[in-house]
Amino acid sequence: MAGKHGCPCCPNTEEPRAVPLSTAKAQTALAPADQLWSTSRDQAVRLRMEGSGPASETPITVHQLFMETVENYGDRPALVSKTEGQWVTLTWRQYYEQCRAAAKSFLKVGLERYHGVGILGFNSAEWFISDVGCIFAGGLATGIYTTNSPEACQYVAESCEANILVVENQKQLEKILQFKDQLPHLKAIVQYKGELQQKAPFLYTWAEFMKQGEDVPDEQLDAVIDSLRANECCTLIFTSGTTGNPKGVMLSHDNLTWTVRTASLVAGLKYGEEVLVSYLPLSHVAAQLIDIWMCVCFAMTTYFADPDALKGSLVNTLKEARPTCFLGVPRVWEKMQEKMKAAGAKASPMRSAVAGWAKSIGLQYNYSVMNGENQVPWGFMLANNLVFKRVREALGLDRCKLCFTGAAPVTKDTLEYFMSLNMPLLELYGMSESSGPHTISSNSCYCIASCGKVMPGAKTKLENPDQDGSGEICFWGRHVFMGYLNMPDKTTEALDQDGWLHSGDLGRHDKNDFLFITGRIKELIITAGGENIPPVLIEDSVKSEVAIISNAMLIGDRLKFLSIMVTLKCVVDDNGDPTDALTPEALSFCQQHDVTATTVSGIIANKEPAIYTAIQEGIERVNARATSNAQKIQKFVILEQDFSIGGGELGPTMKLRRPIVVKMYQEKINELYGVATEK
Repeated sequence: MAGKHGCPCCPNTEEPRAVPLSTAKAQTALAPADQLWSTSRDQAVRLRMEGSGPASETPITVHQLFMETVENYGDRPALVSKTEGQWVTLTWRQYYEQCRAAAKSFLKVGLERYHGVGILGFNSAEWFISDVGCIFAGGLATGIYTTNSPEACQYVAESCEANILVVENQKQLEKILQFKDQLPHLKAIVQYKGELQQKAPFLYTWAEFMKQGEDVPDEQLDAVIDSLRANECCTLIFTSGTTGNPKGVMLSHDNLTWTVRTASLVAGLKYGEEVLVSYLPLSHVAAQLIDIWMCVCFAMTTYFADPDALKGSLVNTLKEARPTCFLGVPRVWEKMQEKMKAAGAKASPMRSAVAGWAKSIGLQYNYSVMNGENQVPWGFMLANNLVFKRVREALGLDRCKLCFTGAAPVTKDTLEYFMSLNMPLLELYGMSESSGPHTISSNSCYCIASCGKVMPGAKTKLENPDQDGSGEICFWGRHVFMGYLNMPDKTTEALDQDGWLHSGDLGRHDKNDFLFITGRIKELIITAGGENIPPVLIEDSVKSEVAIISNAMLIGDRLKFLSIMVTLKCVVDDNGDPTDALTPEALSFCQQHDVTATTVSGIIANKEPAIYTAIQEGIERVNARATSNAQKIQKFVILEQDFSIGGGELGPTMKLRRPIVVKMYQEKINELYGVATEK
């Protein structure tokens, strides 16, 4: 059934056509291929083309997509970076020329066709230029997480048979030098920030590297570019590997170009007018698709945040760049919410009353927009001028039309908080294996707690649904990946014989075709009594019931009952690591309960009765809403330290790494269940 909004992501409406490219360049020859999947770097795939609609668009390479933007918006700003306190801009034409120069240098220092260029560093113009330049030169652009251990970096470099590694600084270079001699394919290492601490024939600064290809003729590079095929691999995304080795997701030119053209149409972006801040790890599919390729598609301007963005400096960049669209992972939105609540706690009673009134109007209005009624409540303009505009300005989001959230589940509490400030968060859902998005929410088409609707030209199937209509979410479309590099077994696990991608997520559709994620098959807790329990909803409920709780993780797999491990909200140091000091919000929670403790350890050491009782009561309120006794939490424990990326409990996009947390806290879990720990 079609949604009542008549928007691009609702079925049964006229589907928008992608802007056709100048026909001379649009006639891409495809490499011969008869299979929908491949696991070898040089083998093309058959595209999931259709006779009409968005899935029938002419396939193009990333070079063709880039050329289109250079021809139409060559003088517009593309990349804006801070150098010694000053913003430095590259136009689209300059950016393109630098990508060509990098491509020539890659060829000169020995990049072979279908071999990798590993890129290890924080987001920067050099990261983008290395990625695009590598693809122009016929290589496979391969991002490596900066948080990776040397062993994990080595695994990725070996898998993609990297000829060149591009690193940000001495710290990342040192990781590579530990195993450089074990990489037979490696010919050069380029360091793009800071001076080299040592000299070696294979080591280049960025400036030295960019000069290497100066004598490579244009014709040589153009011949490589002309040989690129839209159905061949150009990018590898390595999954962060919470269990086992990371898998190299092979993405084709068409995966990138078709997905970004199609997804952007739903979002309603305007060519040459949008501004973005790049800060999420570029080795992750979401940042790569949005920051690099969506920007190419729509001639957007990208500002680069500082490397300590997630430790607190992001808001400064947002205020300077004032982006028109912004993707935040849930933890980023939660941190903003916590900061604003802490500021609100210090406000005068009068200001608090005004803010409370405005937020109730904001929530009412945004629910009416969501339901297609668009009723503007009395006082909305006043609330907007007094509160909403000021909040947006304080966050640097006063020009932001699209506030996206994705990459991990977000709580209803956070969604409603931003709705009440007239900043609805638009949820996206997808995976590396679907080139990023599969379902998308837009301002005219969203539903709280859903992930939006399937992209035009793509399809969703729910396999083996239960009585509530919840089944495994399977994807079909031109965004579905080629396969996992050198892993045929894993590829046939993910792609069935008909070419559907099995996500491993459980979901259901409502009557308007909005998709709701209900859990993850691998994350399901199966109790000793055989009951299947999705943990995220229960964890989120506990977090929203008890304001002092930062993270929560449910335990109970193959055990007799459920218990939960919780952490308290604490101050984070300059490295993004949790300290022992409680946050202002946690301190005010303590004061409300007549507790004088100011640290996590203080609460745990004294087993502060008022805090433990408040958590127990919150859990009891959650239990009262449980669908069965098996879903009730029987015990809890407060952990000494909050979860963090550095601590290993959270992945690079702040996603909870459950198997790792279980290993780390096995003794605590044993205590909860009265299991004798072997000494």
